[in-house]
Amino acid sequence: MLKLLSDGFVLFSILPFFPFIIAWFIGSFWISPKKKAFMLAMDVTTAFLIASVGGLYNTILDSKSGFYWILFIILIAAGLFGGLQHRKTGQIDIRKLVRMIWRISFFILSFLYIVLLFIGIIVYLASV
Repeated sequence: MLKLLSDGFVLFSILPFFPFIIAWFIGSFWISPKKKAFMLAMDVTTAFLIASVGGLYNTILDSKSGFYWILFIILIAAGLFGGLQHRKTGQIDIRKLVRMIWRISFFILSFLYIVLLFIGIIVYLASV
């Protein structure tokens, strides 16, 4: 059972936009506003994008620290946005902060996935 979950995560990490489509399709049946279904699909896909972009970074740059760089940048962003939120309202709403960082990460990681995928294809074609 654990092997099946592991293989499924690897498959969806290789193609991270399939979980987005699946989550959005399923969510659109159960969640009434379509915007909430879209947000749910973004939240689900972000975990796969973290693994995918980290793997692409490691493959292209022959590194082992792609995942850790992504986590480091997410933590820095959380600190910066948390400080901004504290200065603006006088308190930090952890739930709102995590949701904001997670959704911003979706857009940035989607862009990085596309860029790194094209760079990987170019590097692969140049080596053949």
